[in-house]
Amino acid sequence: MRLRFVLAIAFAPLAVSPFAHPLHAAPLGPAALERPARPVVPVAADEQTYDIDLVVGLSGRCTVFRAAGQNLPCRAVKYFHGESGRAYFTIAVDDPADKGRIVSFSGDKARRDRNDFYELGIDQVLLNSRERPLVDGIRVPRLEPSSGMCKQTGDIESKQIKSVSCVATDREGRTYELQFEADGQPATVQKITREPLESVRRRARLKAMKSCRIKATEAQILARDKTAYLIQCLEQGGISPVSGDQ
Repeated sequence: MRLRFVLAIAFAPLAVSPFAHPLHAAPLGPAALERPARPVVPVAADEQTYDIDLVVGLSGRCTVFRAAGQNLPCRAVKYFHGESGRAYFTIAVDDPADKGRIVSFSGDKARRDRNDFYELGIDQVLLNSRERPLVDGIRVPRLEPSSGMCKQTGDIESKQIKSVSCVATDREGRTYELQFEADGQPATVQKITREPLESVRRRARLKAMKSCRIKATEAQILARDKTAYLIQCLEQGGISPVSGDQ
């Protein structure tokens, strides 16, 4: 997701329609929260270029969650990792008046000790809500340059995450804190891969061609006229009659 913004976080209603390695910035992260509405980081559609390649949902509860010093109820916690190396620990706020209220700790410098400890340096805190502007249907969060750290403990390979703690301070001196304790349930892991654009286009063309052939049969188009009919049918559907790999 070119992380448009990144997340635009969709997080948005954890937003998620979701919630939420290069090793370099990766540990298993966020968990799929209860009552997910839509993902927090929407999966790219058509030719959009988002770069999220891993979403991890954590099962448990927030024992501490504060944003700018304000105590907030936590609805869900997830971890996102992008192909560029930037990672996000994202928290959906349990706010009945604003289902799109989300806070995300983000950074692109991380280290992992053994397989049971992950540390992510924080350089941004992202704040989203229903008041934020929309871009292509996705709310763009406010970015607060910050400094801090997120630490995750637990056995990543077995998906048994134990805890996540984050502390960050923005340039105005406001603090953001998270203490998450797992409940023993395994984390949910979603790896996202994208096909080359040409493969996507080829599949779309084959699907359109099949549909046009069915229409030709139903319309009882004569064999001598079928080619012209198929070409017209494809063009009307916005598909080039000639494959891009020819």
